[in-house]
Amino acid sequence: MNLLILATLFSVVLAEKSPRLKFTVMESPRFRFMKPENYTMVYHQQETDVLYVGGQGVIYKLTFSDKGVHDTQIHAVMDENAKEMCVSKSPAWKQECANFITVIERVGDSFVVCGTRAGAPKCWLLVNDSVLTDMPEETAASNILAPYPSQRSISLSADGNLYSALSAVAGQTGSIRRTYGSKKQLKTENKWLQNPQFAGAAVIPHTEKLKDEIYFFFSEVNGTASLDEEPYRARIGRVCMVDEGGLQNMLPNSWTTFLKARVMCGKAGTPVQYNNFKQAFVLSSHLRTGLIYGIFSNAWNTTVVCAYSIEDIDRAFSTSKLKGYNSPLSTPRPGTCAFRNNTQAHNQKILTVIKDHPEIEDVIIPVDEAPLDLPVQDHFTHIVADTVLAVNDEHYSIIYLATEKGKVLKVLHTIEGAFIIAQYSLFHDDSPVINMAIDSKKGHLYIGTELEVQRIPLADCGRYGASCQECILSRDPYCAWDESKKKCTAIHPNYNITTGTLVQNLDHSNASVCGYATAPKARSTIPKQVLVDKDGPVLLPCPVRSYHATYRWEKDNCIKQYPCTISGSSCVLAPTPDLPLKEGVFRCMVEESGLQQEVVSYKLVFNGGSLCTSLASTLGSALLLAATAHWLL
Repeated sequence: MNLLILATLFSVVLAEKSPRLKFTVMESPRFRFMKPENYTMVYHQQETDVLYVGGQGVIYKLTFSDKGVHDTQIHAVMDENAKEMCVSKSPAWKQECANFITVIERVGDSFVVCGTRAGAPKCWLLVNDSVLTDMPEETAASNILAPYPSQRSISLSADGNLYSALSAVAGQTGSIRRTYGSKKQLKTENKWLQNPQFAGAAVIPHTEKLKDEIYFFFSEVNGTASLDEEPYRARIGRVCMVDEGGLQNMLPNSWTTFLKARVMCGKAGTPVQYNNFKQAFVLSSHLRTGLIYGIFSNAWNTTVVCAYSIEDIDRAFSTSKLKGYNSPLSTPRPGTCAFRNNTQAHNQKILTVIKDHPEIEDVIIPVDEAPLDLPVQDHFTHIVADTVLAVNDEHYSIIYLATEKGKVLKVLHTIEGAFIIAQYSLFHDDSPVINMAIDSKKGHLYIGTELEVQRIPLADCGRYGASCQECILSRDPYCAWDESKKKCTAIHPNYNITTGTLVQNLDHSNASVCGYATAPKARSTIPKQVLVDKDGPVLLPCPVRSYHATYRWEKDNCIKQYPCTISGSSCVLAPTPDLPLKEGVFRCMVEESGLQQEVVSYKLVFNGGSLCTSLASTLGSALLLAATAHWLL
């Protein structure tokens, strides 16, 4: 009885944070590099099948289809003298003394491509996906990217201009700049950033073009940290896209709208905080609503995910006091988005306030004042997200989280919290995922490691099973049960919720919409007969599909009940002193959210008893020995 209780508790704990389903995907279209690409970046334009990958001395143009991947390679060669000079000047950077392509951005009608070029960065324009031509002389490549690939730099194209954020490195303070395009090139003042390490950037649109903004996500050194405090603080920085700089004698070539805020990621009221901003993804709309998802780490390199309301951040930037500034704020507020000819927003006094007080007092707190409830043993490396319109005409957030072990978690995020729909194992070698790109329009997710890149569908509904219950319990907003076609299917963009026949239930793990009975079904499998020695080991395997379900073994119509212990992808029955196995029929039963089903059954016959000969030679030895070996490992 004690074992049964422990097994049940184990199942409950496991289900709380584990993926409900686990898939191994090997059939997806993929491209494998000829050699490991230790530093790569990807660029994907929505509604296309093309992915650009920057590698060492080469740009891969990968065109995906269901049948495979066609690749075109554009080489960015560098003479050996430059490489040798790099090694002689910086022996510590020897492995990075090559031309790593770290920037690929479409700016207006042109592709801007930049490479590290052995510590002396250079940028080109990519013409006709085949030829690299030199950029205009006034464009300084050193302002767009870092000289070595391991030094993080962020690039973002918006409204015909290129924005760049360079992390601090070896004597350089780091900066946020507008580096190329139709508008004036601008930068941050040195004192505004404290050795920043950038994690991402995104456009935050507004219904009024004047108020379009760009958010930058980063960590910076906490100059006032005591011995028991972490040395970093997470930040969000903001600039207005209409910014054209200040007056001739005040911020002439600098941002006049830059503000930054501290970001907290941790459970409210506890000292455990995650202050190192690793990567961010923004789900926003023109109504200045939506969510920002960020991966954060602490001093022990444990990673978590925090979500933030764009509406809350926007309100903080618009209403908060400025740190260290005690006088009443003028109208318009310092940092207000305004055209350069607006003399009220660009007078000497307001620009002086911005120059000396760029940080707001309000601290940005995560949704629910805590990280998402996800497994901390998974070290997250990358995040992308999507907003999905479900059958009930409500929008739901889906997060894709990549891990250091080459896995991808598909997570539903609702007001109830995080629900891990599935875990995808995609790569033979379990290499860390270093890049992802999502195409919401065409319904694809691109995933890359240093060895290969592949594509999987966002709506992979056929994997969930052939029954209504399995489809509904998946809680995948991309998928619904089609009552007319009796299949789990993707929701068409033009689906009519009034006349359609699709069924979903995303807010709870409940398949009652399928109309099933809560009582166990009639015996649904034919018992497989197994011949064993009377005193020999007996370990019966039951395949596990849902890791949120409860599994148990029954003998002879519930006269005896045995615990079921999860081991890998099987739930194994083993005898105990209190419950020795005897001849009879053993059935593996599964229950999830009120749904009960029979998975498999075995008829155990001791050696010398009656047994169907067709199964005696195969199941009696191979199955049980395999299960025994698996159990002992």
